[in-house]
Amino acid sequence: MNRITRFLARPAALAVMGLALALGATSCATSANVAATSDFDHAVNFRAYKTWAWYPKQANDTEGGPARGYESFTDQRIRDAVTKDLTAKGLTEVANNASPDVYVAYSVRVENKQQIAGGYPYGGYPYYGYGYGFGGYPYGGARAYNYKAGTVIIDIVDAKRKELAWRGTGQAQLDNNSISEEETYRIVNTVMGNYPPTDQRRQAIR
Repeated sequence: MNRITRFLARPAALAVMGLALALGATSCATSANVAATSDFDHAVNFRAYKTWAWYPKQANDTEGGPARGYESFTDQRIRDAVTKDLTAKGLTEVANNASPDVYVAYSVRVENKQQIAGGYPYGGYPYYGYGYGFGGYPYGGARAYNYKAGTVIIDIVDAKRKELAWRGTGQAQLDNNSISEEETYRIVNTVMGNYPPTDQRRQAIR
């Protein structure tokens, strides 16, 4: 198993914690209830990347359905959002066999989460604070909230070196048991907002 396969096989929980080898943690950003983090290889010149393709071994049907050979709605939406973002940033999509500069891979999961909300005087909110109801008690009680969280992980892989160059992770509370169209675009756009790493971000974490 090569290094690229090992990176892509890691569970989402480890990805959220960040990479331990050669990658440095960047700042956290939140947008419309999405928490996004990213790691990247500091030795990479991201300006040199001009072409990209989907990782050839990318597994489709992220929603866990029994069918194979076609993409789920979530897959289609993630791919559409990533394609539009990279195109806007000047990267050109090419075929897998056309020697792209980078491969793009992604993974998605929906998990059960629990948030403990504090009591008076601050109250509490489930997952990143706002938009899902006030949970505080007037006399200092506490309350546990159960909710669904959707996590999207996007990897940018250096095609020549076959090593991970950048990883972005986004997570948001969901209204239902699956990621809706609006939520999918919201999470992906927030994650891709951290790519490519800027010179300011690279200097800030040294």
